[in-house]
Amino acid sequence: MKSKNLISKSEQQQQEECPEYMPINKKTKKNKKIMKVLEEEEVELIDSEEDPVSDSTTTTTITEAKPNIESKKSKLNKKRLLKEAEKADKRGVCYLSRIPPHMDHVNLRQILSQYADIQRIFLAPKDSSAQLPSKPSRRSQNTAFTEGWVEFTNKSVAKRVANMLNGEQMGGKKRSSFHYDLWNIKYLSKFKWDDLTDELAFKKAVREQKLALELSAAKRERDFYMSRVDQSRALNAIEERLKKKQKVEQNSVQMKKVVRHFPQTKPIGANAQESKPAVSDDLLDAVFGGS
Repeated sequence: MKSKNLISKSEQQQQEECPEYMPINKKTKKNKKIMKVLEEEEVELIDSEEDPVSDSTTTTTITEAKPNIESKKSKLNKKRLLKEAEKADKRGVCYLSRIPPHMDHVNLRQILSQYADIQRIFLAPKDSSAQLPSKPSRRSQNTAFTEGWVEFTNKSVAKRVANMLNGEQMGGKKRSSFHYDLWNIKYLSKFKWDDLTDELAFKKAVREQKLALELSAAKRERDFYMSRVDQSRALNAIEERLKKKQKVEQNSVQMKKVVRHFPQTKPIGANAQESKPAVSDDLLDAVFGGS
């Protein structure tokens, strides 16, 4: 009892000294709410202190997850490539040695798709240099093709179609210009579309090399011709300069030329005739008896 009285007295003294002081009783609802708020604030402070560690752990997990994602993508790509390779192995290619005039890949696909599923078509255009010059017309505006390749989804079907159509009439609409033409088609065994692309790339590279060689030879000829032209121009300029110098020198010599006069002695015969005495006419008359 004494202790209780002492506690109550101390509380009264504190209230008297600072009136803002209020005793906290755990049994009241307000005190419980205040305690909860304080506990939540303490938890937030602890979490904020532990945040850098959590950030480092998250970064490590992200960095670990990236290679896993990349490995999954690479696996998926490998699977897709394997599937595409298997599909490509099942496909077959047929060769067309002649393409009728006014026929393009659209018409060819329309005709051949009646017999089997077609994947890709390539038609080689005719060289423009080989064609003879002619008057342009509406029909001649279409590009002409020399040969072509057709890829079918199945080898056996491609072989069957080639054997069935080779040497037969093309058919189609009677108004078309190639209705009465014949098929020249052959199945290429162990030939894939990649082989065709490689061959075309090789031909293109060879063509580009030939063009480069021809261009280099033409440039060399042009440079040689231009050098010779420059040399001839330089020689002509030198000759003109020499001619001008010679003319100037001739004019200067003519201006400076001095004419010298030397005294000449008279001939002896002329002096003798003058020294002879002349006979008078009267004397001659007296001698010869002139009347």
